[in-house]
Amino acid sequence: MSLKSLASIENWPVPTAAAGVVRADGTVLGTHGPAAYRFPLASVTKPLAAYAALVAYEEGAIELDEPAGPPGATVRHLLAHTSGLAFDEHRVTAPPGDRRLYSNAGFEQLGDHIAKAAEMPFAEYARQAVLEPLGMTATSLAGSPAKDGVSTVDDLLRFAAEVQAPRLLDPRTVAEAMTVQYPGTKGVLPGYGHQNPNDWGLGFEIRDGKSPHWTGAASSPRTFGHFGQSGTFLWIDPDAALACVSLTDRAFGPWAVEAWPPFTDGVLAEVRG
Repeated sequence: MSLKSLASIENWPVPTAAAGVVRADGTVLGTHGPAAYRFPLASVTKPLAAYAALVAYEEGAIELDEPAGPPGATVRHLLAHTSGLAFDEHRVTAPPGDRRLYSNAGFEQLGDHIAKAAEMPFAEYARQAVLEPLGMTATSLAGSPAKDGVSTVDDLLRFAAEVQAPRLLDPRTVAEAMTVQYPGTKGVLPGYGHQNPNDWGLGFEIRDGKSPHWTGAASSPRTFGHFGQSGTFLWIDPDAALACVSLTDRAFGPWAVEAWPPFTDGVLAEVRG
């Protein structure tokens, strides 16, 4: 089966784009564009890094509620963007748990924390814990665990299938990752402004009732995932039992705000239809 709705990426004002859809059982319903092309992920790196952190938790290398990052913060705070660290600077701007301050610095401190616990560089830990077992041979997390990942649509569909039907983690751990952490916390969703509440799980943004949003009007409130400033996104809609990945090589901007929601609605309509 191939999805006609995926072909709409050809109308996007981007040099290169690829997209794909996968069911919870791992069935790829279709791809469009160069699915084996390696794109910079930007912040779509974070869900991969978060999954590695959850493996470290299940292996007993770390605990979710142990101290990590700035004083008073924990691994959970870092994963949920409530550590109080600034966006791209390693300085504290709020008490832990006070606000949802989206933070690349927080994910970098998370990577350092896991590297110390595992006694190996974070990128190598992530490779052994997540990438290798899933056959994600074209993916690298070298550099910042917040934003320097490189991957393909093919590889991210493997990851999206795993998150929907976990083999590397206990399903209860993944359920926790897609459950709102620190409910009622407000903050800024990058590119979309203030959201109250600005709900996040453990490394995954949760759609809930956010408006505006980068997913579709037909996306269920339980939809979770991430988008990146390199014009990339990955969403998983548990109600539709479906995940979608799209990677481009044009920076996020008004074009994406305009193009992504109708694309998502088209995918959901075609699969449901």
